[in-house]
Amino acid sequence: MTFKSSEDNGVLVLKIEGNLIGEEVGSGLLDSANDAINNGTALCAIDIGAVKYINSSGIGVLITLLTKFRNQEGEVVIVNPSEHVKKLLIITKLTAIFKIADTVEQAIQELKS
Repeated sequence: MTFKSSEDNGVLVLKIEGNLIGEEVGSGLLDSANDAINNGTALCAIDIGAVKYINSSGIGVLITLLTKFRNQEGEVVIVNPSEHVKKLLIITKLTAIFKIADTVEQAIQELKS
């Protein structure tokens, strides 16, 4: 798994590719989030369109990111989950706590409103 982080209009954008299985890159994602939060960013869009597989550790990373941003009065939006990942989010009832958008632009618009 790899990820890229960037900032767009005051929103941290994390683009994740590969398998989100937690341990290997989870700490890097959390470091990027901590850096953004320390620099005053409280909004995050997580683009998982290129994520093929996610396990419980990966879900834990997403929940940790959500918690970190909400503790700063911020919010997180999940962007473009595949059908497989979307089903997993529904089964685990994470659709009740995460907002989901089809595009990064839509997520930024939602976060800014």
